[in-house]
Amino acid sequence: MAVDTMTPVQAKARAIVPAKRESQFGLMWRRFRQHRLALVSLWVVAAFYLVAVLAEFLAPTDPSAYSARYTYAPPQGIQLIATEPDGSWSFQLHVNGYKTEIDPVALRRTFVIDPEERIPVQFFVPSKPYLLAGFIPMSVKLIGVTEPRAPFYVLGADRLGRDLLSRLIHGTRISLSIGLAGVTLSLFFGIIIGGFAGYYGGWFDTAVMRVVEFIRSMPTIPLWLGLAAAMPKDWSALQTYFAITLILSLIGWTELARVVRGRFLSLRTEDFVTAAQLDGASDWRIITRHMVPSFMSHIIAAATLAIPGMILAETALSFLGLGLQAPIVSWGTLLQDAQNIRTLATAPWLLTPGICVVVIILSMNFFGDGLRDAADPHGR
Repeated sequence: MAVDTMTPVQAKARAIVPAKRESQFGLMWRRFRQHRLALVSLWVVAAFYLVAVLAEFLAPTDPSAYSARYTYAPPQGIQLIATEPDGSWSFQLHVNGYKTEIDPVALRRTFVIDPEERIPVQFFVPSKPYLLAGFIPMSVKLIGVTEPRAPFYVLGADRLGRDLLSRLIHGTRISLSIGLAGVTLSLFFGIIIGGFAGYYGGWFDTAVMRVVEFIRSMPTIPLWLGLAAAMPKDWSALQTYFAITLILSLIGWTELARVVRGRFLSLRTEDFVTAAQLDGASDWRIITRHMVPSFMSHIIAAATLAIPGMILAETALSFLGLGLQAPIVSWGTLLQDAQNIRTLATAPWLLTPGICVVVIILSMNFFGDGLRDAADPHGR
């Protein structure tokens, strides 16, 4: 029988398992999960973008479909329990119908929820054929009423009798895609222009910084209004969409360019950059393969914090009538119906897009703060 002559120190050293190396993004994710509010905000943002992708499937009706019979119809609300006159109850997904009354003061017709009328609601209801995300043919909706002519206004109707929920879902795609596309272009301009300004310096750096300071010194809203008003009135809705995205990108790249430029000024004297230069690497390879990846986490955090500004800019321009216009549906164009105080007194549910704007802006800001803290190498 063999005798184990291993000392306690050797046994302890043998039991130690080599630690697994963790990537930079792995470290960021581990630290990000400790930020509870940012983690919840990440799920909220993901839910909004999922709604934007599946807009045609989630929207109960066509956003442009209208019914003059249900102008400013109030929200119905989905009911889960049906109560019978004898006091019994059962589980039944339904909405209550409407009945009309005459306002004795204003002498106009108003809608009132009729609790006695039940309209059955079911999931995966058949619908007219459509293309999900523009290329997937489908003919079913997530939720809807079994009777095609029955009213179904979960969040109410607007001045033309259009379903606010369906328009809100489709508006989510436009507003969030403008923010994402605008930040993508801003990233491209900011990294390229700021990177070359910080790497080469000299007259190019001076010229870029003067342009950045000039743009940032101008009042933001008048600048947006002036650029948006310069667009031709005969442009199509799609051309206006791309023009608004380009305008927001041309303004939003300045902050990122300053951040990238400052990082390049500090990195170009580091040893790994000098070693790459002595090894014969080109300037483009040094910038793209060595310098940019070293602070990619900061770029991601800056981009996350810039998206809310893009969404607010589009919403403000469309709300003032100088951005996107009908028939494009965005949160800003939906809020145009809420400009009238009298309308708000009659139909306060028209402010629902404003609630969505507040929720997504706060969620993206909390998400960006958590991402920035996770990417900070000097943080705890």
